[in-house]
Amino acid sequence: MKLIVCEKDLAARRIADILSGGTNWEEKSHTIPIYKFSQSGEEFRILGLKGHILQVDYPEEYNNWWKVEPRELIFKQLVKVPINKNVINALKKAARDAHSAIIATDFDREGELIGMDAVGVIREVNPGLEIKRARYSAITRSEIQQTFQNLEEPYEHLAEAGRARQEIDLIWGAVLTRFISLTSTRLWDNFLSVGRVQSPTLVLLVQRELEIRDFKPTPYWQIKVRLKDGGEEFEAFHKTRRFLRKEEAEEVFARLGEEGLVTSIREVERKKAPPAPMNTTVLLSSAAKLGLSPASAMNIAEGLYMRGLISYPRVDNTVFPASIDIRGVLLTLKASPQFRKMAEELIASKRFVPTRGKKQSTDHPPIYPTDGASKEKLSPQEWKVYDLVTRHFLATLAEEALQMTMQVDIDISGEPFYISGSRIVREGWLRYLPYFKSADVILPQLKEGEKVQVLNKEILAKETQPPPRYTQGRLVEKMEELGLGTKSTRHSIIKSLYDRGYVVGNPLVPRETGIAVASTLIKHAQKISSPEMTAELEQDMDRIVEGLHQKDQVVGRSREMLDEIMEVMEKEREEIAADIRNGVREDEVVGKCRTCGKDLRIKRARKSRKRFVGCSGYPQCTEAYPLPQKGKIRSTDEVCPDCGTLRITVINKGRRPWKLCLDPECPTKKELVGSGRKSKRGEN
Repeated sequence: MKLIVCEKDLAARRIADILSGGTNWEEKSHTIPIYKFSQSGEEFRILGLKGHILQVDYPEEYNNWWKVEPRELIFKQLVKVPINKNVINALKKAARDAHSAIIATDFDREGELIGMDAVGVIREVNPGLEIKRARYSAITRSEIQQTFQNLEEPYEHLAEAGRARQEIDLIWGAVLTRFISLTSTRLWDNFLSVGRVQSPTLVLLVQRELEIRDFKPTPYWQIKVRLKDGGEEFEAFHKTRRFLRKEEAEEVFARLGEEGLVTSIREVERKKAPPAPMNTTVLLSSAAKLGLSPASAMNIAEGLYMRGLISYPRVDNTVFPASIDIRGVLLTLKASPQFRKMAEELIASKRFVPTRGKKQSTDHPPIYPTDGASKEKLSPQEWKVYDLVTRHFLATLAEEALQMTMQVDIDISGEPFYISGSRIVREGWLRYLPYFKSADVILPQLKEGEKVQVLNKEILAKETQPPPRYTQGRLVEKMEELGLGTKSTRHSIIKSLYDRGYVVGNPLVPRETGIAVASTLIKHAQKISSPEMTAELEQDMDRIVEGLHQKDQVVGRSREMLDEIMEVMEKEREEIAADIRNGVREDEVVGKCRTCGKDLRIKRARKSRKRFVGCSGYPQCTEAYPLPQKGKIRSTDEVCPDCGTLRITVINKGRRPWKLCLDPECPTKKELVGSGRKSKRGEN
């Protein structure tokens, strides 16, 4: 019997259908589905894991936060702990009767680690079993059939890099989280999470927030005129776009007469090149512009991949290998009612050479559609991702777009004014990917030497603006730029910042707790707060994949780095505690009192110690509301349309977050928000 091990049940079921030609049958082993079929006299069994089957942890004796100093954990030995015993028992039972096994998990560090952990379990019951690796980038009939005819050896170095990440992130997260939480006495549900990648990402957001808070706007003035050319009216601005002295603007304004003269018209044709092929960063940042969080977009993309509709979505590559049959992909898309016409156009034009990006790797091709899908058979969110991937792929095959830009210069009483516009003269690739198409700005039909009438003029008082906060999509791009996290983890890191209560909204706004933690790290642990240290460890893990470093060497070096950091932090423990407590106190504010306008704060009753929301203007203002006694409370800045009170979010471990109006009598006080499910393939 030949055993095939996949990462998830959905992939196992689809691969079983492909290899068996749809003749497989399902049995349950320890509640886990096993897909069976026979081929050429040989029996096959295909089993899907549920992601990781083992996780690294500290031995049980180190789980008591009060008995073990955080720094002691740095050099302690780690152990592997089973996550799902039913999966492990089903895997062992199937492996006992097997003469060979094929690992068919996703081909990346984490997928290889999951596969090699499965190999370890298999060899506990069948030590001499032959192990092979099935490496694929799309779960399509042709690729799966070809892959299983050309099996490879397991990629041990790739798995070792995954193990190194697992151990490093556990050690750093456990040590720093315990130290910061114990030092600030923020324990149980209120513990403060600190992570190797999470923390420098939070610092990035906090530094931008502090820039915004410290920003002092500079006033400036603009001069705008409304003009008329025959029967058409339009606006123009003075070429001095910012007058820094109001008096100067007023002097120019006073000189303006009632007539202007068109002095020049300049037209420039600009080429807009098609986009490079899509990798994970482009997928997540583009999906964010369409209203999907990076975590949601990745979850949906993984589902589409397992159903054989798109290729593997965790990739850095932006260059299609020659092995990809571009014409074949277009023929496949003819099965999609929404994309049939576009695919036929590109086939007829024989445009089978996609653009090339700057990043090239050999693990997986860029993300592209692998089968034609119908909008009616996907959920709205699934279609949004599939549509984005498909349109982006088609755009890489299309011709350049052409945009005509025009600037008209107008002289009014010796003062220079201008108007500018643009229009698309050839859609090219923008026809396939209209998300990035800017609206045309059409100018009136003017001629040089023509006179125009001044209908109105005004001085606009403005101020310079602070730098913008990061959106989720822009943050993904910035993390890639700084080497924070990987293509497989960035979306989950951003999600964890929300889950920990460090940020709210999109663009991301750090809460006071997040600011307190980040500011403390900047002040007392500069290495943790900077992306350089994290990027350095990422490079070390890349060298494990290349066979240049050993896992234990990289993990050992990271332990030494952490030990140096902890030596400094222990000496400054009292100052760290004071800094965090002072900052976190601000997060007790849930909003403004509707009676007196002062802060509404989370308080505790003196005798019962029950928490409630009360006005900081007490005793003059007695506005107060009861609260649930369990779970974390998060402010939302929302006002209930029915009762007029603020809404908060209550987060209980293992349950979905829910919204609560402060007025206990409000009929709509409870409303589920979010799934509350934990990511199984994330990092802290």
